[in-house]
Amino acid sequence: MADFSDLMIHHPETAEFWQALEEGRFLIRFCADCEKAHWYPRAICPHCHSAHTEWREGSGEGNIYSYSVMRRAETPYTIAYVRLDEGPILMTNIVDSDLEAITVEHRVRLAWGHKVDGQTMPMFALS
Repeated sequence: MADFSDLMIHHPETAEFWQALEEGRFLIRFCADCEKAHWYPRAICPHCHSAHTEWREGSGEGNIYSYSVMRRAETPYTIAYVRLDEGPILMTNIVDSDLEAITVEHRVRLAWGHKVDGQTMPMFALS
């Protein structure tokens, strides 16, 4: 299995995002021209193709767009798509929550302190 941790930390387009997560801040890439947020963070806006993008503090809140509970795993867990209040949809895990309480459109917020292979990851909990 490939180890992509170096790409998450050292890639120039995303390094600031990962560093901010380690510091307890959630950044989202916005386009200064069309004012739309986008995920996955990248230097060129996928909406208008402008190179005038910038990091802005995100709310860390959103709604569950879609989800799946992995019940056959040794420890059941939930994978979800979350639509951030800023607009973009990202794939994540729902943690620190009752798996039976999860529903589409349920409000979620960032759950700090979750790491994968030593890297802080943006995971969410039910609000």
